[in-house]
Amino acid sequence: MKALFITTDDLRRKSIVGGVVDADKFVQFIEVSQDIHIQNYLGTSLYDKISSLIINSTIDDAANAAYKTLLNDYITPMLIWFAQSDYYMFASYQVSNGGVFKHRSETSENLSMEEVHYLVENSKTKAQFYTRRFLDYIIDNSSSYPEYNDSSQDGMYPDKSDNFNGWVL
Repeated sequence: MKALFITTDDLRRKSIVGGVVDADKFVQFIEVSQDIHIQNYLGTSLYDKISSLIINSTIDDAANAAYKTLLNDYITPMLIWFAQSDYYMFASYQVSNGGVFKHRSETSENLSMEEVHYLVENSKTKAQFYTRRFLDYIIDNSSSYPEYNDSSQDGMYPDKSDNFNGWVL
């Protein structure tokens, strides 16, 4: 069983993804964003800890208050914006037996690729803001999250950098 750190309703409530959008169209982007972006910053040990608390329904236990704060106040906003930035590039496409199609509505206008890229970049900027908040918080409170500094042989060590600019020469 895979734990999702946010629900499809969380994404709908806190984004421009409409309430009538079929959750099956974007739930995989929540999972992918969680695996790629969130695990990158949490590291596998802390990621697995939070996953197990969600799966075992113990995230709300008083003993896990620090993990609930981390999830609700820091991870959730990051994931909402990362999931949006990953979803927008694919939102208008559908694959069916006849091939790959681009959805067109009679009452709406499709965005240009430039406009879609603007949405993606704007969402990434917001995700990076929340990532910086997360990094500041986790570094100041790392003693509350011993898994954050675990070096896992089988997983990812957390990325503690807020350098989102790519390559620096």
